[in-house]
Amino acid sequence: MNKASAFSILKIPEFRNFIIGRFVFNMGLRMMSTLVAWWLYELTRDAFYIGMVGLAEAIPAISLALYAGFIIDKSEKRKLLLITVMLYAICSFILLGTSTHWFHNQFGTKLIIIFIYTTIFITGIVRAFAGPSLGSMIASLVPREVLTSASQVNSTVYLTSNIFGHALAGFLIAWFNVTGTFIVIVSFIIIGWIAFTRLTEKPPVLNAEKKTFEAVAEGLKYVFSTKEILGAITLDLFAVLFGGAVAMIPVYAKDILHVGPIGFGWLNAAMDIGSMSMVLSLTLFPLKKKQGLKLLLAVGTFGLCIIIFGLSKWYLLSFVALLFSGVMDGVSVVIRSNIVQLKTPDALRGRVMSVNSMFINSSNEIGQFESGLTAKLMGNVVSVVFGGCMTLAVVISTWIKAPQLKEMEY
Repeated sequence: MNKASAFSILKIPEFRNFIIGRFVFNMGLRMMSTLVAWWLYELTRDAFYIGMVGLAEAIPAISLALYAGFIIDKSEKRKLLLITVMLYAICSFILLGTSTHWFHNQFGTKLIIIFIYTTIFITGIVRAFAGPSLGSMIASLVPREVLTSASQVNSTVYLTSNIFGHALAGFLIAWFNVTGTFIVIVSFIIIGWIAFTRLTEKPPVLNAEKKTFEAVAEGLKYVFSTKEILGAITLDLFAVLFGGAVAMIPVYAKDILHVGPIGFGWLNAAMDIGSMSMVLSLTLFPLKKKQGLKLLLAVGTFGLCIIIFGLSKWYLLSFVALLFSGVMDGVSVVIRSNIVQLKTPDALRGRVMSVNSMFINSSNEIGQFESGLTAKLMGNVVSVVFGGCMTLAVVISTWIKAPQLKEMEY
């Protein structure tokens, strides 16, 4: 795909509406996750409560992922997507009401915390359906010959919205406090919903008479029998799970590198900046061959970058290590997304995307929990280095166990 085709794909009206909706909606979600973490710490002054938010959302998202894939494949996808986005809007509206001075004066901090965790748990349920719905729709929006381009544009938009969402939330909290920021978040999610209403109906691809267990097992069986997909998502899972140095950045910034809030902010943004830069580059100038081999090398280099970050006591080296780990993660994101899109039959997209979601989208939260646990058991530096070494071990194992992935080209 050349530069012209990267932009020409956005001339497809339905895909353009999808991308606009995805960008605005995901910005709202990233703003909400940033705001909830800030809000909880403001209420409790205890970082433990922030870590538990990840588990509160990940548990229902993982538990329902396989069933959600079955529902997606037997449902009209546009309608299901609109329902899930509206449920997100309702949840954010509930948090908006909970954040008001009136609610705090009437019910106190403890009930606010209960409302926050309950609402986040509900968003975890919604997320089990929303994430795979978004991923499974791409193939129905564009011709197959430009599916790779569409997947890469989608990845670029997703990462860009993550960065802008996190950054904008910080400014809005400073300008409008928690309640005012929630008003903006609700508005963004509703704008995303409006963009998605402009999509056409997407009919079910699964026979409604097929038994639930049989249908769910079909998706799992396909993933585990297709070594390229299994290898790609397993690599990504363990890279994020064990290489999740982001969770330890506050500790490194304060206690090891001895930098202030500005230094911490740049460290926190380094991986996202690297990822976005690489995904954008690969959207304009895609990899032409040996994509499977390059995926393995990228994840292995990611693990090395995490080890360097873990050992570094020099701020500039730490920043560059995280930036370059983001670049390698960007390569991984693009290749893995393209493999999953291209190797998945239309009739199994919802279920395969749900397995992908279960592996990938919840690994950040579980990885955050893993980082905290290993840090407590091993110490901060050893826990990060251990994670990088485990990532390298997974790459070596995949190299041996899944030769189809190493040899794959698309």
